[in-house]
Amino acid sequence: MKSLKELYRPGIGPSSSHTMGPRRAAEVFRADLPAATSGVRISLHGSLAATGRGHLTDVAVGEPFVPRPVQLIWLPEKVLPRHTNGMLFEALDEDGKVLLSRCVYSVGGGALLDEAGNTDGGGDIYPFACMKDVLEHCERERLGFWEVAQRCEQEGFDEFLGGIWSVMTKAIRAGLDAEGRLPGSLKVPRKASAYHARAQSAAGYFGETALLFAYALAVSEENASGGEVVTAPTCGACGVLPAVLYFLQQQSSLPDEKIVRALATAGLVGNIVKRNASISGAEVGCQGEVGTACAMAAAAAAQLLGGSVRQIEYAAEMGLEHHLGLTCDPIGGYVQIPCIERNAIAAVRAVDCATYALLSDGQHLVSFDEVVHTMWETGRDMKAGYRETAQSGLAKVHRMTRLGKPPSPFAGMGS
Repeated sequence: MKSLKELYRPGIGPSSSHTMGPRRAAEVFRADLPAATSGVRISLHGSLAATGRGHLTDVAVGEPFVPRPVQLIWLPEKVLPRHTNGMLFEALDEDGKVLLSRCVYSVGGGALLDEAGNTDGGGDIYPFACMKDVLEHCERERLGFWEVAQRCEQEGFDEFLGGIWSVMTKAIRAGLDAEGRLPGSLKVPRKASAYHARAQSAAGYFGETALLFAYALAVSEENASGGEVVTAPTCGACGVLPAVLYFLQQQSSLPDEKIVRALATAGLVGNIVKRNASISGAEVGCQGEVGTACAMAAAAAAQLLGGSVRQIEYAAEMGLEHHLGLTCDPIGGYVQIPCIERNAIAAVRAVDCATYALLSDGQHLVSFDEVVHTMWETGRDMKAGYRETAQSGLAKVHRMTRLGKPPSPFAGMGS
């Protein structure tokens, strides 16, 4: 597995796969432009084209080439071989002749894949292929998950995670302060500030749940408005982990050192999913984004609450298992509905998973690795319309309703 520095990526929202990744690809291509380049043509394929406008993909890939003219071609029906988020960059001379071309894929979390199947970034630094390997190593060496990460990562790892936590907390505070509506045609109102205010006057479970909602909403709304967030593991699911960590830190006055360790553990969980399945909603649906985020947050919470490695693995397993089959059906292609609410609900579910696991001895029938494999198979079985194309699910029903054509629940049924 690769470094967690390639999982946790600070950047501008609203989408790691549709905004951050494509922008990075454009910047790399710009650096290699031949001197005779007078314009650039960019073809966006598959899911990248289907929901690109709502995700601001056109802005992300176009801005790096200013002041050169950019021609954008949208090809949602044409999926390139390696991933549904494919891009073809072409540098053109004055006569329209192609001087340089490059095919790139944005595979989730801001990561890129080239035409030969090589990923960007460094090579593998973890000698583990799955959760079973990590668990066995932890128990054999009497180590926690975070200690395994510390031993495998490069120098300055704790400082890196400290910086990640700083960006996460800034996003929470910025989101709690902001009011008004999110950009885009849906005119979705921000809710984090109001929820946080109401949480102050509530007590017990209701008040704690309201705080978790507010923190997750704050980050997700910052992402949807193009603010700075951290992929955890993606922009679309970036509110879950920060909300849980911030909530537990506030509740128990935890030092940043413990939060950094929890980030390391959560990162290991996300890395295993990324290696053995996918964190791309365009590839496996929202189960790969919010489901993975919930698993990461559940593992982190279980560790902060004193869980054993087996209990931590159990919490992560439940966090992902109970999101199996979750589709990615953003209304209008925006990372707003149902994405933002899903972050809030998943944050509460993550704490619940950790609590459930801590009541057990950590032994359970279905392993985390089995759930990861199941998630991958489930995602591949999904119709394309349910994988970030905005062509099915809530996106389709809402669109038809707005057109005055609500779909009948009895359509296609026999007498």
